[in-house]
Amino acid sequence: MLTIALLALLCASASANAIQLRSSSFNGEYGGSGGQRFSHSGNQLEGPITAIRVRVNNYYIVGLQVRYGKVWSDYVGGKQGDLEEIFLYPGESVIQVSGKYKRYLRKLVFVTDQHRYLAFGKDTGTSFNAAPLYPNTVLRFISGRAGSLINAIGLHWDYYPSECSSC
Repeated sequence: MLTIALLALLCASASANAIQLRSSSFNGEYGGSGGQRFSHSGNQLEGPITAIRVRVNNYYIVGLQVRYGKVWSDYVGGKQGDLEEIFLYPGESVIQVSGKYKRYLRKLVFVTDQHRYLAFGKDTGTSFNAAPLYPNTVLRFISGRAGSLINAIGLHWDYYPSECSSC
């Protein structure tokens, strides 16, 4: 009897892991090889992405900061350039990210499920287009590398959080 219970528990655990594997995906890193690594993986526990701050200069994406629920992530990148801030509508999610890079990130375009295109930066460099691998999943957090500029970005997708007390 104990063996059957243990086997059932093992199967349930494997099934839950398989479900998780089928919902999360990753795109990137897009950009150059320099900079210090950063990740907002822990920030996603605060809730869905609700706003994005991007600092840009004449040539590059200089810095990034993302609000998860009501909490802003740590700012990554440099201090030069103009700071732009976009708030998402309640329940709105990012479903695609495109952009351009060379040695550094040059352009970012966030596309939402409410058909908004939130564009930052200049239209030069190698293009990329990132979208989730699985249906009904959204951008949950970003990672990458940064120094005085954003060197590279990675995009992590999963289901929109079903319960969000801090949103």
